[in-house]
Amino acid sequence: MDTPNKSSQSEQAIFLDLSGRAKFRIIGTDRLRFLNGQITNDLRKASETSAIEACILNAKGKTDAHIYISASGDSFLVDAAADLREALKVRLERYVIADDVQIEDVTDQFSLFHVLAQQSPALEHGRIVSVRRFAEPGWDIWGDAAQHHVSLQELSSRWAPCDSDTAEVMRIEQGIPRWGRELTNDIIPIEANLEQRAIDYQKGCYIGQEVISRIKMSGQTNKRLCGLISLDDLPLQPGMKLATPSAPGKEVGWITSATRNERQEIALGYVKRGFNNVGTKLAAVSLSHRTADELDAVTTGGAASEAPQPIRVEVVPLPFR
Repeated sequence: MDTPNKSSQSEQAIFLDLSGRAKFRIIGTDRLRFLNGQITNDLRKASETSAIEACILNAKGKTDAHIYISASGDSFLVDAAADLREALKVRLERYVIADDVQIEDVTDQFSLFHVLAQQSPALEHGRIVSVRRFAEPGWDIWGDAAQHHVSLQELSSRWAPCDSDTAEVMRIEQGIPRWGRELTNDIIPIEANLEQRAIDYQKGCYIGQEVISRIKMSGQTNKRLCGLISLDDLPLQPGMKLATPSAPGKEVGWITSATRNERQEIALGYVKRGFNNVGTKLAAVSLSHRTADELDAVTTGGAASEAPQPIRVEVVPLPFR
């Protein structure tokens, strides 16, 4: 499904229903110090009217969670992907030792909508928080879950709803990583291009900071999230492996998300250092049941009748133009 272009987004606001996301309330007198020691961004930048984006890491700098945080009275409200509901609470509680901190699962207590608009929406219900979940300015609306239908009706009467397929196209076009696709327990946030969005290099210590600082100093990552276009205009698929014609059989990355926008077949994927420069040509191959020899056959055009034909792709800048 085609996504609204940037001009149409600015002319008519759209909204998404994010109520299915996991939600937590962090309370206690040590909540600021504790949570700031867990996240990559500076929690002091979060307020009751503005949320921040952050990652929670393990000691090796790899991502345990990708979250958004805002202040709410004497607490912080955190939201994350729905499938992190159990794991994130366990992860945070593991580091509550002598702290006055309580972590409450409030997923079922709140509805959560996101409006993409230049100006803050004026609504009768809900707490409005400024946050950039996409490239455009946006506004989260936290409300009572019991009033979800009322809020949905109010939003629908004023703005166009954005379905999940359209939102996914928009997300991929903007190169925004998503938990379970571009963001997993094997990914370091810098590899996912989250430096500007979710990392504060000036804040105090947090778990995994040493790895992040070392990468910043070296200026190098083993792989990087890249934009990819299909030169053959054939559909790309998550899970496809990326190979280079100059070294047949050598895997240099993989595709994480793919879609078709108004112009072409596009994808996001991780590409290893040395092969992720803009303009690099690669081959996308389905390896669900392929051996290295079969990969060599398809990248060299050899005879392997049962092997899928590679799709020629090119590394392009993010966001897609």
